[in-house]
Amino acid sequence: MHPSVIFRILGVLLVLFSLASLPPMFVAWIYNEPEITLFSYTFLVTILTGAGCWLPFYRTRHELRPRDGFLITVLFWLVLSLFASIPFLLMDLPALSFTDAFFEAMSGLTTTGATVLTNIETLPRSILFYRQQLQWLGGMGIIVLAVAILPMLGIGGMQLYRTEAPGPIKDRKLQPRIAETAKTLWYLYLAMTIICALAYWLAGMNLFDAISHSFSTVAIGGFSTYDASIGHFDSALIEGIAVFFMVLSGMNFALHYFALQSRNPLYYLQDPEVRGYLGILLFVGVITVVALHFTGTYTNWDAVRYGVFEVVSVATTTGFSISDFSLWPIFLPMLLFLTSFSGACAGSTGGGMKVIRIILIFKQGSRELKRLIHPNAIFAIKLGKRAVPDRVAEAVWGFFSAYIFLFIIMDLALLATGLDLTTAFSTVASCLNNLGPALGEASANYQGLPNTAKWILSFAMLLGRLEIFTLVVLFSPMFWRH
Repeated sequence: MHPSVIFRILGVLLVLFSLASLPPMFVAWIYNEPEITLFSYTFLVTILTGAGCWLPFYRTRHELRPRDGFLITVLFWLVLSLFASIPFLLMDLPALSFTDAFFEAMSGLTTTGATVLTNIETLPRSILFYRQQLQWLGGMGIIVLAVAILPMLGIGGMQLYRTEAPGPIKDRKLQPRIAETAKTLWYLYLAMTIICALAYWLAGMNLFDAISHSFSTVAIGGFSTYDASIGHFDSALIEGIAVFFMVLSGMNFALHYFALQSRNPLYYLQDPEVRGYLGILLFVGVITVVALHFTGTYTNWDAVRYGVFEVVSVATTTGFSISDFSLWPIFLPMLLFLTSFSGACAGSTGGGMKVIRIILIFKQGSRELKRLIHPNAIFAIKLGKRAVPDRVAEAVWGFFSAYIFLFIIMDLALLATGLDLTTAFSTVASCLNNLGPALGEASANYQGLPNTAKWILSFAMLLGRLEIFTLVVLFSPMFWRH
């Protein structure tokens, strides 16, 4: 492990992140808001700290090792959240504690969408824009953006990309070089954001809201500039656009690249994970719409409109809302929450365990049943026509075991803070799956939760964003041995 390289890279990344203060400063200038001062402070503190970390080691030249990649990834998300919380700490109203400011920043960068803020529409435009921008930056992963630049500085980025990339299979690249892969992902992400913003604007949003909501839609984040979220606009067209881009952003971005290359929309249906992903959305959507209709919650078109939107929003772990689904009857609130556990596809901006893992767990369970009937037979696990290596299947089971184990520990820890069963279960599920909305005491927002609970949930957000093992490996004594 090379501490000098770690400090050098963190310094470079902090300098880059300081630029995130400039767009909100510009918004504050346009709307003549005093918050231009606090974003100026944030910019200066972040860039000077970054320069202070970089300058003493700028001549250092070492290739990153896997352990360095894991440590830098985790440290950067923690450090980034710390500096991202500065504007929330400095703003006048509402006055946030350090715990609340850090929680809000971590929620934004991990694209969770859980918030401690109320009366959101009364906040300054610059603060609103900053919240949305945090989700946009976190959506693709600030590390993926950085590996396109670090090679130019003499720093290898493959280890960072491997520790940040979501999903069980992490070696697939779009381009021969990692920098080109990161740039390709970035261009796709940017193009999708621009198209989404234009669609929202043409559908009736003002330009500010269109850009702001495109950030959180493509990032599958869920932050909004209104307490009522997308429901504020009361527009079926806007809701339809949101559903389309949530579904699209929940797919593997590498798949978007290859589909564009082939110029064949049917390319998506050749992917087994996409078929499983769309199948889950369709299956849960039909159950939800039928249940809403026959319980009299909504009638006819409204059952479809509200049911489909909430299913897509929760299943993709976006967290937008047009209705309070926690008040829906019978099993529907729990059904939606359980759907968020599968989440979106690997290689997307979504959270959850990822659909590919759920498919592999199901196929492995099916294989074990076949082995009971035919003990001497050999059955391969296949995705489409391709056999899945046993090492990948074992890694999926390891991930699932760690996920359940950590979920239980954090659930019990929240119960120990005095929360009820529903609130504890739903908030851990929401934060670990990077979803946002919860049930019980957190159905409106997370403001009323104890500070201890907020720190536990912040840890859960980071676990979910880094897909558990990237963070948990740091707690292993073997990691720190030479």
